[in-house]
Amino acid sequence: MKKDLITIEDMNEKEILYIMKLAKKLKKAPLSRKLALKDKTLALLFQKPSNRTRISFEVAMVNLGGYVLYLSPREIKMGKRESVKDVARVISRYVDGIVARVFSHEDVSALATYSDVPVINGLSDLEHPCQALSDLFTILEKKKTLKNVTVAYVGDGNNVLNSLLMVCAKTGVNMKIVTPQGYQPQKEVLSSALDIAKERGGKVELYTDPHEAVKGSDVVYTDVWISMGQEEEREKRLEDFKEFQVNKSLMKSAKEDTIIMHCLPAHRGEEITDIIDGKKSVVYDQAENRMHVQKAILLTLLGKK
Repeated sequence: MKKDLITIEDMNEKEILYIMKLAKKLKKAPLSRKLALKDKTLALLFQKPSNRTRISFEVAMVNLGGYVLYLSPREIKMGKRESVKDVARVISRYVDGIVARVFSHEDVSALATYSDVPVINGLSDLEHPCQALSDLFTILEKKKTLKNVTVAYVGDGNNVLNSLLMVCAKTGVNMKIVTPQGYQPQKEVLSSALDIAKERGGKVELYTDPHEAVKGSDVVYTDVWISMGQEEEREKRLEDFKEFQVNKSLMKSAKEDTIIMHCLPAHRGEEITDIIDGKKSVVYDQAENRMHVQKAILLTLLGKK
């Protein structure tokens, strides 16, 4: 892998599958590498609050023998109180790695450019690579293979979809994407994923009807309709997305063994109903897997070369 993990597009299939293989070993034996990152420190540089990203990285780093330094949105004020360049150059003198959870993708890219230590994108407005890698791991865990697997994504064409689209394209997983008009995935990401999927023998298909999209799919995936920073669009988005809810009616169009995924937090009654708590749902396994996959990422980027 490159020095950093900023976008799935920077990874090749071999690197992605290596992370899957290592994560599987780490999940089976969580403390098997408890001294691997002994005396190393990971900085969590967060502009946005977090549940899963913060906890999973903290626990992962501690289980690997390292330390964690959490820098909240109030402390650094990156780009306001201090330039991104200066933040990167200073923090990388103190720590061995940085996880950045930011608003602008340009900020995490700049951090990687000026940092002397690995930078991991914990979320930006463009991508959520750690989430997508964990999602792929969950799909592989539940379906036992990636071959001929089809994921139907229902909802907003956001950062989660951008990363999921790329990781599926690179590993030959088929994707069906159904979003309201005007909420499609980022054009450049979609174009790149279409080319990659074609090379790998997979498919990326766009739909307008959720029921058509979930037919024959092995996974139905959704995410919130209103992300942080979009609160002013709430009423419009609720209206635009009202036909794209994952519910019992929609799942009747899917196969009997189709699983339901959601990266959380979930808003029951909006993008999904309480079907998220049913037998088809694997969302809590999906959330747990963030920790195992991030251990694999940390070992790959911060471990002995």
